[in-house]
Amino acid sequence: MPGCLYIVSTPIGNLEDITYRAVRILKEVDWIACEDTRTTGHLLHHYGITTRTVSYHEHNEADRAPELFQRLQAGENIALVSDAGTPLLSDPGFRIVRGAAHFGVRIEAIPGPSAMLAALVCSGLPTDQIHFGGFLPPKQGARIRVLESLADEQATLIFYEAPHRIVECLEDVATVLGDRDVCAARELTKMHEEVLRGKAKDLAGQLAARPSIRGEFVVLIGKGETPIATDLPVDEAISLLVAAGIPRMDAIKTVARERGLSKREVYRLVAIKD
Repeated sequence: MPGCLYIVSTPIGNLEDITYRAVRILKEVDWIACEDTRTTGHLLHHYGITTRTVSYHEHNEADRAPELFQRLQAGENIALVSDAGTPLLSDPGFRIVRGAAHFGVRIEAIPGPSAMLAALVCSGLPTDQIHFGGFLPPKQGARIRVLESLADEQATLIFYEAPHRIVECLEDVATVLGDRDVCAARELTKMHEEVLRGKAKDLAGQLAARPSIRGEFVVLIGKGETPIATDLPVDEAISLLVAAGIPRMDAIKTVARERGLSKREVYRLVAIKD
């Protein structure tokens, strides 16, 4: 009979943030598959867990997954953990979970900490609809394209960002998405936890003025308030969107989409008006 694959959430900072069930499962399984055995080792030592560990990360995932499938099919139980938080959320694990499901292995989630959810619930931004985008592209051009593609998304946008890119990221958010409410949270559950709230441009300025920036960020962007203006002339509809803080190019795309027109047609109509 196949074993069970447990997806176990672990603390994102404070070692007390782990469930009784998670500790029990980590003690009972045959193996713990982890991104970095040294990082997970600190947690295991803290709780007196002596279960054998095996590395499972983005660089060895393709080679390691078949080995873990064999162990699961042989009846061994495996716990999958990430360095911090809930596995698979911008962390490796998809390949083994999909494979385990394919081979009929039982899969159980042991829920717990998540930087994304921790930041969301203390952000003060709407929680009814969210869009989690993982890490934004490191290069500005690609980052801007991603933000532009989400300009009309009626949900709180959530991304992870590295400290050395956070200022550039917030500046791009201000440029592309306008004057929206933004939250930037770092070092969640740790001694130097910080949650900044305000407009993207203002937060970028605050962080840029610091001598150094540490800790991975969760960036949350409030919903855009996009006016619906299908009953207005094309040029007036574009002007209304621009006045709402939406970049002109995005305003043109929005008007074109709302009216079933191509961008070329919108450009032509605006040119006629001019």
